Amino acid sequence: MTHLRLSVSVERFALKVPFVISRGTKTHAIVVAVSLSDGRVTGRGECTPYARYGETPESVVAEIEALAARGDVLGSRDAAGAREALAAALKPGAARNALDCALWDYEAKASGVSVAQRLGFDASMAVETCFTLSLGAPEAMAIAAREAKGHRLLKLKLGGAGDIERMAAVRHARPDARLVADANEAWTDDMVGPFLAAADESGFELVEQPLPVDADDILEGLMCSVPVCADESAHTTADVRGLIGRYEAVNIKLDKAGGLTEALAMSAAAKAAGFRVMIGSMVATSLAVAPAFALASDADWVDLDGPLLLAEDRNPPAQFADGLIRPPPSRLWG
Repeated sequence: MTHLRLSVSVERFALKVPFVISRGTKTHAIVVAVSLSDGRVTGRGECTPYARYGETPESVVAEIEALAARGDVLGSRDAAGAREALAAALKPGAARNALDCALWDYEAKASGVSVAQRLGFDASMAVETCFTLSLGAPEAMAIAAREAKGHRLLKLKLGGAGDIERMAAVRHARPDARLVADANEAWTDDMVGPFLAAADESGFELVEQPLPVDADDILEGLMCSVPVCADESAHTTADVRGLIGRYEAVNIKLDKAGGLTEALAMSAAAKAAGFRVMIGSMVATSLAVAPAFALASDADWVDLDGPLLLAEDRNPPAQFADGLIRPPPSRLWG
C-alpha cells in the first residue's frame, strides 16, 4: 500500500424533525468525513463527534490531521497493518473510527475483495433494525409509534420522570410491535426497580443504560425480567469484564470503539462473556451505518436507523425497506 492522501471535512445533514433524548435536542447530524486515496482508489469513512465523550468536530479533525502529519500510520504498509498502527496511535473514539473504516473501504476497493467476503457474512441478507422514537410526552410518543406502522421494532428514548407512562402509551398504541428503550443515563436509583418492572409489564425486550456510568453499580445483583444493556458504560473490549453482574447486553457502536476493527473484537469478547449484543450507531448518514452492518448478522438487536431520520442522505444511501436494512451498496462503502 503506497502512502495515502487524506481529505477530511465537517458536514451537516438536516434532520426531518428534531431528535430529542434526555441530554438535549438535535436538528442536524454533524459528522466528520474522511477519504484516503492513492490516486486510483479511494476509501471513505465517517464519524460523529459526541460531546458526552468530550469530542467536538474541531477536536476530531485536529486528531485526524495530526495523525496524518506524522506520516507513519498511513504510509507504506498493507491496510491491515495500517489499522493496527492506527489502534496504537489513537485512542478509541470518533477520529479513529473514521480512519479505521476508511482503511477497510480502501482495502476492499483496492483488492476487489468486499468486506462481506473478508469477514464471511452473507451479503444478500437483510436484518430488522430499530426505528427510534424521540423523547416526548406519552401521547406524542404514542402518535409517533402509530405513524411508524412500517416498523415492527421500535426503540423509545426515555428521560426519567414520566417514563412509565411513556412505555405504557407506546405499548397501547402498538400492541403488535417489539419494543426496546434507551434511558441515556436518565434514571435515578429509586426509579430503577419500579421502572424496569413497568418495562416488563409493557412487554419490553431490553432497557439501555438506565443509570449514569458512575452509578451503575446499583445494578449488581438486581433481579428483573427485562435485560439491561450497557451503552455509555461500554466502549471497547477492555470494558466488557467490568460489565459482568450489572448488565445482560452490550451496545457496540463504532464511534465508541474506535472503528470496525475494535468493534469486531468487542463483539467476540462480549459473546464469549455471555452477553447479548446490540449493534448501534449515532445519528449519522449511511456512510457511518454501512461499516456497522458488518456486525449485524450476528447481533441480537440492530439499531442502525440513523439515516432514516435525515432529510437528505448520502448517494447512494443504505437500503431500507419494511423495517429492514440490507447490505450497503459497494459504491457507498465496503
